[in-house]
Amino acid sequence: MKTFYNHLHARHQGKVEMFRGALVPCFEVPARVDHVLAELTHRQLGSVRPPQVFDDQALLAVHSQRYLAFLRTAWAQWLALDPANADRDILPSVWPTRTFRTDIEPDNFAAKVGLYSYDAGTPFTAGTWVAARAGADCALSAAQQVLAGDRATFALSRPPGHHAGADFFGGYCFLNNAALAAQYLCDGGLAKVAVLDIDYHHGNGTQAIFYDRPDVFFASIHGDPRTEYPFYLGHADETGAGAGEGANLNLPLPRGTDYRHWAAALDTALARIQQFGAQALVVSLGMDTFAGDPISGFKLQTGDYLRVGEDLARAQLPTVFVFEGGYAVAEVGVNAVNVLQGFWQTTA
Repeated sequence: MKTFYNHLHARHQGKVEMFRGALVPCFEVPARVDHVLAELTHRQLGSVRPPQVFDDQALLAVHSQRYLAFLRTAWAQWLALDPANADRDILPSVWPTRTFRTDIEPDNFAAKVGLYSYDAGTPFTAGTWVAARAGADCALSAAQQVLAGDRATFALSRPPGHHAGADFFGGYCFLNNAALAAQYLCDGGLAKVAVLDIDYHHGNGTQAIFYDRPDVFFASIHGDPRTEYPFYLGHADETGAGAGEGANLNLPLPRGTDYRHWAAALDTALARIQQFGAQALVVSLGMDTFAGDPISGFKLQTGDYLRVGEDLARAQLPTVFVFEGGYAVAEVGVNAVNVLQGFWQTTA
């Protein structure tokens, strides 16, 4: 299995985030990817390589031009306000909610940040754009390799991506790597592609990007949005819109869900993906379903992830794995590579 590794990921390292009314150290840290890379190397599970560099047209297939221009220039705008801002991350503080206009980009920088974000837990740092941009290249490179005939590839990057929409960031995410991979597969000639999100938190950005599309099936197994972040999307009655009606499947589960019940939801998702007729699969590989995760609530154990990989392999689809969440830092490497190993051994 080829892994495309973002060697620039550590350029993005937030200082603090807003969590339950307090500024706390960020849960999303560079060590997450470092542990996965170390475990991949230890088990010798395929090759690790840098991504190909893609032009912005691939990004524009998913994200709006206005949003990309903001991401590219946000840090420079922040420094222009005050050179002392070099020691502070950008955190949103005001947002346009219902009845407010979003078609006009404000001149005020704080308002501009709020226009393109939805939470105060996603710090924008000096290296955010560089890291996110290289992460997108990893996802696109992984998809390109699958189109070329590989059975499976892995995009190992951070910041993660599945909470990012066409024109907004949040949930630690800025560019939607899974959506970019899926779109690349479509643009490469596949008529039907599926995205399966197994992160604890619903992939609201991915759902929003493809919600009215008949060619991309989105399925997500996640914590119930009535109690779990990102809260406002991910209910079971969200099934797609317009031409995309029926191509969206949400399987929300309660806190405390163990592997047996979680695996039943996975079986449901894979059956629907097969019924859809997908020709390739993109997996948003979130590892925060682990029982020891500090900001999540499922009860999967380390050994369960081998079986997750085996189940995914039985779909018999060319597969792009894209690294997402997982904040039990010491265990995230073993857990993530267990999925990949279970998948690879089943297809070997």
